[in-house]
Amino acid sequence: MSALASDICADFLIEAREILDQLGEQMVVLEHAPTDRDCLNAVFRGFHTIKGGAGFLDLGPMVEICHAAEDRLDAARSGVVPLDAVAFDGAQQALDLLADMLQAVASGCPLDPAPQALVASLRAGIGGSPAAPALAANNTAQEAIAKFAAGGDVIDDLEFEALLDSLQGAGNAPAPTSAAPAPVAPQANRPAKLAAVPAPAAHNDADATVRVDVRRLDAMVNLVGELVLARNRLKTIRPRLRDDDLDRAVAALDVATSRLQSAVMTARMQPVGRVFARFPKLARDVARQLKKNVELEVVGADTELDRNLVEALADPLVHLVRNAIDHGIEMPEARRRAGKPEQGRVRLSAQQEGDHVNIEVRDDGAGIDPEKIRRSAVEKGLVTAEAAARLTGEECLQLIFLPGFSTRNEVSDLSGRGVGMDVVQSKIRELSGQVQIHSEIGEGSRFCIRVPLTLAILPTLLVEIEGDVYALPLVRVVEVLIHDPASALSIDGQPMLDLRQEPIPLLCLREWLGMPPADLPLVTAVVLQSGEQRYCIAVDRVRGREEVVIKALPPTLRGLPGYAGASLVGDGRMALILDVDALLRTGLREGARGAKPQDERSSSLRTGR
Repeated sequence: MSALASDICADFLIEAREILDQLGEQMVVLEHAPTDRDCLNAVFRGFHTIKGGAGFLDLGPMVEICHAAEDRLDAARSGVVPLDAVAFDGAQQALDLLADMLQAVASGCPLDPAPQALVASLRAGIGGSPAAPALAANNTAQEAIAKFAAGGDVIDDLEFEALLDSLQGAGNAPAPTSAAPAPVAPQANRPAKLAAVPAPAAHNDADATVRVDVRRLDAMVNLVGELVLARNRLKTIRPRLRDDDLDRAVAALDVATSRLQSAVMTARMQPVGRVFARFPKLARDVARQLKKNVELEVVGADTELDRNLVEALADPLVHLVRNAIDHGIEMPEARRRAGKPEQGRVRLSAQQEGDHVNIEVRDDGAGIDPEKIRRSAVEKGLVTAEAAARLTGEECLQLIFLPGFSTRNEVSDLSGRGVGMDVVQSKIRELSGQVQIHSEIGEGSRFCIRVPLTLAILPTLLVEIEGDVYALPLVRVVEVLIHDPASALSIDGQPMLDLRQEPIPLLCLREWLGMPPADLPLVTAVVLQSGEQRYCIAVDRVRGREEVVIKALPPTLRGLPGYAGASLVGDGRMALILDVDALLRTGLREGARGAKPQDERSSSLRTGR
């Protein structure tokens, strides 16, 4: 059996055993209160979920038992046949039988056929038949299994539901009743057959796993965050005390805190395969709708991210994969004329790099024409013709992130509404990440997303303005330099800094905050990266690097442009975490005509009022 199917089966065993434990308690409650609608629905959902997982693994006898129990419970839910003693006895027998079947699966043994007497007992009185379902319905179910199995190595509750709907078919038919299936050679992109169910190792893995409510993990992360703040505070005051024993104690605390922080963060990690698993089916459906021939390649699905990030990346990646097929990959005839194979390729990959993960969506399509982007943006009134004419080819590509941008004149189910890429960029920025575009006409395009491993604790560069502390995400910092204010340039009214014979925009953080400029002979500037562009932010001084625990701003202060949150730093003061992209957008827009003082709420926040 492949590692893919083995991992899926191990997850199924863990979840199914937990559900059976819950069903045992719920059935007792339901027997004492047969009209308890919530309990009845919970029991129905338990059998429903087990059936979905069993169907995915092609465990026919288990599917049949669950389906028969479902039919009886559904008849009670709809008021057709209330539950009676025979129904409760049959349901309890079904639970015992399912427990035995799970043990057989874990041991790698084939399952015996479902007892027809039990199936008939569960369906008695509801108009059902214990006979095998129509072959057509079963064929439809098998096709659904084969299609979904190509989608990845992890399935969640929603995917269980989708698979179950496919397995049930139009007639909601159960799996066929048959003798224990003979070994069958696995077909491409299909789950392993019953005879190849995993060996006892899967059972051992299941026993070694404990499921923890994610809220408990979140609470642990918060406590670790407080511990990190306390450690930073001790490290700040330690030099003033000059005590060797204290130095050693703080150093030991620093090591222990870092290890604990790493352990807790690791517990929250999940493979991006949880997101990637849905894209093969998505790509197939979109390609068929557009009458294109597309193959999706998934690489690095085992790369791990904080679970919150894994879930948040789903929508941006859906947009990117759809756009790669819709806008990037050419029709088969066009690809033939261009000397390309008829089948286009889209590659979805993930790779960890330090404390960040790089996710890339690449296609071998027609590429993005900067001139077409330029014309479309002008036609839609998103930029002026004069401003568009000054843009380089690389800068034109960034226009696709403008709200309302689209190169399609007609509206379809997939595109033409001007909604999509702006959502991608804003969502990635919310995750403290960035997205970049690389494209070559005729060769294809690459969309590169870079996000941190976790959002709970952020590596930052601390800077000061008039004694107030601000935090810049370290991933955006390129370098720190000292420059002479007299050497600053001005192009179209925008201050610029000559960085090794390359002029880059200069933003004065003092002026952005509404403070008067400082009369200093030399100015400290932080060079930041935003997409393909570099910018400079002038500050009073740089304090150094520090990991900060991100805290949300108070409700009355949320929505201020340029601020992503707040934190406490080592000396106990509050630091505002800057949203670099929003700061650059607002600061550079006002830079040409003089910076405007920020919202007075911002001033109150800086002074702690």
